[in-house]
Amino acid sequence: MYRIKSFFKTMMVLCILGSCVDRNPNQLTNDTISRRNIGSNEISNENEKTIHKIYVPIYSDIYQKSRNERTQLTATLSIRNTSEKDSLYIKRVDYFNTNGDLVKSYLEESIYLTPLETIDYIIEENDTSGGAGANFILEWYGNKNLSPIFQAVMIGGIGNKSFAFTTEGLEVK
Repeated sequence: MYRIKSFFKTMMVLCILGSCVDRNPNQLTNDTISRRNIGSNEISNENEKTIHKIYVPIYSDIYQKSRNERTQLTATLSIRNTSEKDSLYIKRVDYFNTNGDLVKSYLEESIYLTPLETIDYIIEENDTSGGAGANFILEWYGNKNLSPIFQAVMIGGIGNKSFAFTTEGLEVK
């Protein structure tokens, strides 16, 4: 009987300690950003001449059956440097809601992605700040031959069915 009580006490302590952990879905991304910040004096003027602006649609929820029924989704923005030799410089990653209001700016300074590196930003399923018409605006620069990929992957479920879909970034002026 003592062993059982001791086991349950140990499990309760572990559960309490585990629930105190701050779960940040973007912690790995934040760690990458802190390692990859570049000072403004390190930015090549030649690279900064052409700043590309990308619009990426995100669906943090979708309508189901009627306008009043919504299914929450987890969305992942993926930025991929497709070059095998050149770094990709990211100047801006901003998240906007359905009304076009800025929800969050993810960068304070430009960062770079090494060749073939990818960085992800996650909008969790329980984050309702974006809505059905949420989006990201990104700005990047680098070698004129770069062709990075900007995609979003949304995943959700209704009952015992799961689904996933992607959207592509679009360069805007």
